[in-house]
Amino acid sequence: MIKMILFRKFRVLILMVFLVVCTMHIMIDLLPKLEKRAAGPETGKGGCQCTHNPSEEAGSWGKQRARSVAEPGWPNKHTLRILQDFSNEPSSNLTSHSLEKIPAAGERAESFKRMKQYDGAADNQKPLIRDASGGKTVAAPGIFRLPSLFEHPLYKTDLPTLTDDDTLFNVNTDIRLYPKAEEYPPTGEVTAESYPNWLRFHIGINRYELYSRHNPVLDSLLKDLVTQRITSVVMKSGGTQLKLIMTFHNYGQALFKPMKQTREQETPPDFFYFSDLERHNAEIAAFHLDRILDFRRVPPVAGRLVNMTREIRDVTRDKKLWRTFFISPANNICFYGECSYYCSTEHALCGKPDQIEGSLAAFLPDLALAKRKTWRNPWRRSYHKRKKAEWEVDPDYCDEVKQTPPYDRGSRLLDIMDMTIFDFLMGNMDRHHYETFDKFGNETFIIHLDNGRGFGKHSHDELSILVPLSQCCRVRKSTHLRLQLLAKEEYQLSRLMEESLLRDRLHPVLIQPHLEAMDRRLRLVLQVLAVCLARKRGRWGVEGWYPWFSHSSPSWTSKETTVDGEPTNLVSRRD
Repeated sequence: MIKMILFRKFRVLILMVFLVVCTMHIMIDLLPKLEKRAAGPETGKGGCQCTHNPSEEAGSWGKQRARSVAEPGWPNKHTLRILQDFSNEPSSNLTSHSLEKIPAAGERAESFKRMKQYDGAADNQKPLIRDASGGKTVAAPGIFRLPSLFEHPLYKTDLPTLTDDDTLFNVNTDIRLYPKAEEYPPTGEVTAESYPNWLRFHIGINRYELYSRHNPVLDSLLKDLVTQRITSVVMKSGGTQLKLIMTFHNYGQALFKPMKQTREQETPPDFFYFSDLERHNAEIAAFHLDRILDFRRVPPVAGRLVNMTREIRDVTRDKKLWRTFFISPANNICFYGECSYYCSTEHALCGKPDQIEGSLAAFLPDLALAKRKTWRNPWRRSYHKRKKAEWEVDPDYCDEVKQTPPYDRGSRLLDIMDMTIFDFLMGNMDRHHYETFDKFGNETFIIHLDNGRGFGKHSHDELSILVPLSQCCRVRKSTHLRLQLLAKEEYQLSRLMEESLLRDRLHPVLIQPHLEAMDRRLRLVLQVLAVCLARKRGRWGVEGWYPWFSHSSPSWTSKETTVDGEPTNLVSRRD
């Protein structure tokens, strides 16, 4: 009988402990709402409100931290769609706390005037250009070369007829797997044109390109990246520096890289490449350069000025991110997030006082719907302070690569050469991996992801980036011809880049020395190709022939083909 009584008392005790724990959890969940109501009479509104004076808001938020604890509509759980696997980064960057002034239309006009001086155009030639990011239309003196460039025969080649095997998605079947896609349109017949721009971008991906040359969806998507309302923000897992995943009102997602340094800051000469500074403006410029080179392998990227309070802190459902917000001694709002390195108050990202600029890269399709395969770059660097990679000590390294799958057939090696030229023009030494869409196997293009370590030094040309090109002496003939075109006075690469970047909200994206450095590096690439050509001419004794170039054919094949009547083991596609 006594044992039974003790057993019942023990069960009652356990029940009471359980109730106390539950009560504590409920109180913890309700405490922010109670504090929010308590702060309401003082401000006239509940919770943290963003005023028109950010400095006053920052001070108020710093004095009454309880108000910032109560996030409006804070959820208990947060569920995201499967996140994209952007390439891992071997190291992080230092940060900067400065925010550059966003130029007005008058500064844009100055850039147009500088372009006009190049052209020697008359004052009465003032076409209008509309900012793709939603800005105002401004008068644009001078001659614009981009439309003429894209109408050049080298930019007018046609793709082979696309089959279901050549497209990433089938609109009638695969696209139904997309979350929220059924909500577009609310009424009426479902067509590809009725989907949001980010989904139309995904539908347009095929074996040969991320987007077509004249796809109208591209400009609309760039505008969405800048103007769409941000509904959710979380930290991206992995990597060594802070990156945010932003979800928009139309369910699109983008990777946000905040500004860490000013455009004028060069990488210190004693910095190793793996500790180089990542730059948001490099991501933007890389997209425009990739498009001018006609690779079209970089996902769309646009610059955006973000309010750290309204568009990050107030909408984040990531409590780890939210807890890292603070007010700096200069009364600026800052945060640092969580990452492997450089995520601390000493390396925080601070607004001026609560505005920060950054790059927004459109997400590629979910990995669950379109798997991507990650490949190790054969010319990957050692990421060690003393050790060298094999390609740095073996001059015949390319011969080994050419005998190793997937570089022993198809156009993969030619894509590596394209990527090498692309990286050299930017000064990017951090190309350790690359990705392809798994559906297309080896018969597809390389996706140029993660370009944040480009445009670090305009006063130095890193010739080691060109080692793959000089060792292999192989490149697409179409790539070589386009490079020659961009080296001409009529289509100078720096002016084309300046004209293209005028459309971005964060213009100027690159300072003039970086633009001029691209022209200098382009001449160096052509010099390397000229040496290869001279070497091959001496070997074959054929004047004017390009045995080391690949004339791309409309489709891939595993059979041996010929180039200008001569045998070659390269098989590729026509650009």
